Amino acid sequence: MEDFKEHFSGKRVVITGGLGFIGSNLAHVLVAAGARVVIVDALLPPFGGNQFNVHGIREKIEVIDGDVRDLDAMKAALSGAEVVFHLAGQVSYLDSKQRPFDDLDFNGRGTLTVLEALRIVAPKARVLFSSSRLVYGKILTLPVREDHPTNPLSLYGIHKLLGEKYMQNYARSYNMATVSVRIPNPYGPRQQMRHGKYSIVGWFVRKAMEGGTLTVFGDGTQERDYLYISDLVEAMVQLALMGESGEVYNIGAHERVKFVDMVDTVLDVLPSGKKEFIPWPDDFEKNETGDYIADTSKLEQLTGWKPRVSLRDGIAEMAAYYKKHQDKYW
Repeated sequence: MEDFKEHFSGKRVVITGGLGFIGSNLAHVLVAAGARVVIVDALLPPFGGNQFNVHGIREKIEVIDGDVRDLDAMKAALSGAEVVFHLAGQVSYLDSKQRPFDDLDFNGRGTLTVLEALRIVAPKARVLFSSSRLVYGKILTLPVREDHPTNPLSLYGIHKLLGEKYMQNYARSYNMATVSVRIPNPYGPRQQMRHGKYSIVGWFVRKAMEGGTLTVFGDGTQERDYLYISDLVEAMVQLALMGESGEVYNIGAHERVKFVDMVDTVLDVLPSGKKEFIPWPDDFEKNETGDYIADTSKLEQLTGWKPRVSLRDGIAEMAAYYKKHQDKYW
């Protein structure tokens, strides 16, 4: 990680949505690397921004109250940026169905606004965009490579794919250094815990801490990638450094975990909760992609990155964090 620290030391690094789960964990790592970190966040209530997420580094960073849909605000915030992590957006695929124009506004227009601002004020900046594994839609082959067909089942997935296309267009049209990363099911400290629309692992940790019931659809044998936040952040900083312009990269864990096994792991760490099997809803096939395991060979061959945190260890660390700071997240 010496090369990583050397690259970011003294650099102006802007994180949109930086008071949220992924952005704030990224900020802690970059501050430790000596970066001059600027966070842009509108702290819109549904999206998980939390001032406590930067506890311990608040005096070492700049925080700007800014909306990614506002071009003038973005030009001011991004001026002089050398690296940009664009993470701000509408974060729930469930809400994209109920609030489709908000989803398009944040995940489409917001991403285009950030790129256009950068084209004007910081065209040499390296840009990393957080996309989603939901851009793939129904999974046809496992593990899933980046060239798997993209036929999203949700508006959220469609608009994340739109963001990727914007990134590729600005790389091609303006020679900007843009990279997109497809993220599966991230979990860990500093994510919002008020509802279960964003992270099922986080929501189940809260339910188990409160002695509640963790529900499993069907027999729970569907496989997922559950990616611990420190592994995700390390992959992102390496791709911000080394990713090829206009390219898309999968990030994922190496464990093949059934949904019911994830539930059992949460209950092993937090045995006050309980498990219940329930039938799939009638229209589940409209949203269910099938098993998902990412092929991360493209990322690994470029950077040497590999995930290091097991599901059990990650859930244990997450539970310890929220036991200590529950009042800041409930």
